[in-house]
Amino acid sequence: MPSTFFGLNIAYSGLTASSVALNTTGNNIANVETKGYSRQTVSQQAYDALRTFTTYGCAGAGVDTIAIERIRDEFYDVKYWNNNTSLGEQDIKQYYMEEIENYFVDDETTAGFTTIFNEMYDALAEVKKNSGDTTTITQFLGYAKNMTDYFNNLAGNLQKVQTDTNSEMKIQADQINSIAAQVATLNKQINVIEISGVTANELRDQRALLVDKLSKIVDVEVSETPVYDVNNPDRVTGANRFMVTIAGGQTLVDTNEYNTLVCKARSADERVNQSDIDGLYDIKWSNGSDFGMYSANLGGTLKGLIAIRDGNNTANFNGKVSSIGSTLIGATTYQTVTIDAPAEYLGDINKSTLPENGGVITVGNKQLKFDSWTFDEATSRYTFVLSDSNTTELNTNHVGLESKVGASIQYQGVPYYMQQMNEWVRTFSETFNGLLTQTDSVDGYGNAATPLFTGINGTGTAEYNMATDSYYNITALNFTISSAMIADAQKFATHTGASEGSSKYDVIDDLIDLKTNKDKMNFRGSSSSEFLQCILSDVAINASNANTFYLNYTNLSSTINTQRLSVSGVDQDEEALNLVKYQNSYTLASKMIQTLTECYDRLILQTGV
Repeated sequence: MPSTFFGLNIAYSGLTASSVALNTTGNNIANVETKGYSRQTVSQQAYDALRTFTTYGCAGAGVDTIAIERIRDEFYDVKYWNNNTSLGEQDIKQYYMEEIENYFVDDETTAGFTTIFNEMYDALAEVKKNSGDTTTITQFLGYAKNMTDYFNNLAGNLQKVQTDTNSEMKIQADQINSIAAQVATLNKQINVIEISGVTANELRDQRALLVDKLSKIVDVEVSETPVYDVNNPDRVTGANRFMVTIAGGQTLVDTNEYNTLVCKARSADERVNQSDIDGLYDIKWSNGSDFGMYSANLGGTLKGLIAIRDGNNTANFNGKVSSIGSTLIGATTYQTVTIDAPAEYLGDINKSTLPENGGVITVGNKQLKFDSWTFDEATSRYTFVLSDSNTTELNTNHVGLESKVGASIQYQGVPYYMQQMNEWVRTFSETFNGLLTQTDSVDGYGNAATPLFTGINGTGTAEYNMATDSYYNITALNFTISSAMIADAQKFATHTGASEGSSKYDVIDDLIDLKTNKDKMNFRGSSSSEFLQCILSDVAINASNANTFYLNYTNLSSTINTQRLSVSGVDQDEEALNLVKYQNSYTLASKMIQTLTECYDRLILQTGV
C-alpha cells in the first residue's frame, strides 16, 4: 500500500512537470526570432501505477517528464535542401547572364556591334563616293579599328566574367570545407551529450542550419543511423552516425571525420579552350580523388559557376583514335595520336576552340599533355603531338578509343560566346581579306593588295601574316587591322587592274556586298551584319530562362519554408496559450500540495494522542 505521503509525491511530480513545460515555453518564446531554431515540446507520460493490494487494484503515481524534444519534419528538410540546390544554381546563372547580356547591348546609350559595324560600312561607302581620296580611306580604317576594338573589349569583359566565376568557385569550395569542419565538430558534441540519454536540441538545430547553407552551394544528402554496441547489438548507445554526402553521393562528413576540397590552378599548357584565362581551377578532394566537377549529379551555386565559366554548349573536342604515330622535331621523337572528329562543328577550323599552345587530351582513361596539333580539313582528322613529359605511351590497343579535350557541358557559358565571336571574326576576316586581295587587286601604289584584318601574336609584339598564317590564330581578343595600312592608307586596295583608274572600285563593291550577301559569308544562316541578333538571341534566352527559374525556385523556397515553419517554427499565439495552460497546471499542482499539507497537518498535529 502507498505511504501516507504518496499524494504529496504525486502533486510534486505535477509541479515539476509543469515547471519544465513553463521553462520550455519560455525558451521557445525567447528564440522566436532565432534563425534555424526548432520549436521544443515536453514529452510526458504517467508514472507506472503502484499495486495497492486493495479492491481498487492500482494507484496512479503521478507524471513523468520523459524528454524535451525539438519538433522537426525531415520530409520538409529534404524538400527545402533539394529546392535550395536548384535555387543556388539559377541565382548564379541569373546574375552572370544579366552581366553578359549587358556586354552585348546595343541601344541609344551604348554603341554595340550593329552600330559600330554599320558605321564601318557607311565609311566604306564614302570611300567609293570619293575617288582617290585617302582621307575617306583613313576614316574607314578608323571605323574598322573601332570594330576590332569592340571585339577586343567584349572578349576582355567575358574573360573578366570567367575570372570572377573562377575566384568565386574557390570561395565556395572553402565554404564547403568550413561547413564540413563545423558539422563534424557538432557531431562529436551531439554524441557526447546524447550518450548520456538526453537530446542535444540546440546543437542539432545548429547542424541543420549548416546543412541549409550547404544545400545552396552544392547538392546534399543526409543520413543518420544509430550506433549499436558491438558486444551487445540490442543495446542502443545513444550515439548516431551522421553522414553528409555531396555532388551525387560523395562523402563530405562521416560523424567526426570530414573530407576537404582543394582548388588546383591549371598551368598555361593545361588550358581547355583557346580563349580561357590562365589559372582556371580544377576542384579535387584533398586526398587526390576526383571530385567530378562536371558530373551531371552536381548542383547548387557550384554547378552554376562551372556552367558559366566552362559552358561550351556540348561543343568540346571529341572523337576516336584512328592511329598512333610519331614525329621527329629537332633531335627529339614525339609520339602522335590522330583523332577522327566526325562532329560537324569540328570539321570547320574556324569553329574550333582547341588551345594552340598545348593542353591536355584524354584518350580512354589516360590524360596526356600535347604540345601542338594539326588539322586535315579533307578528312576532319586532328593529329596531336604529345609532350615528351608523358610517362605513359600509347599503343595500337588505344586505336578506336574515345578521346576528348575538356568536358561536354550543356550550357552556353563564357567559352561558348568566345567561340561564337572567334568564329565570326575568323570567317569575316578571311572573307574580307580574300575579297580585298582577289586576283589582280592592287593598292594605291599599283602593288599587289595585302590583307587588312589580322591578329596580334601570342607574344603581343607582332602581327600575324595572313598570307601564310592560319586564320585560326585570330581571336576576338587579338583581332586587329594591319598597322601598315593605318600608317599609309594608300596600301588599302580599292580596285583590280594596275592600269585601271582609281574610280573603278570593283573591290569596294565586293566588300560592300559582303555586309548582306549570305553567299559570301554565312554565320549561323545569317549574313555578316546579323551577328548581334544571333548572339543576343542566345544570351536573351539564357538570361530569361535563368530569371524565370530563379523566380520559380524562390517562390517554391518560400512555400516550402512556410510549410517547414508551420511544423518547427515558434508561433507566438500558440506559445501564449501554452503559457497560460502550463501556468494553470503549475497553480493546480501547488494547490494540491497546499491541500495535502493541510491534511497532513490535521492528521499529524490535531489527531495525535
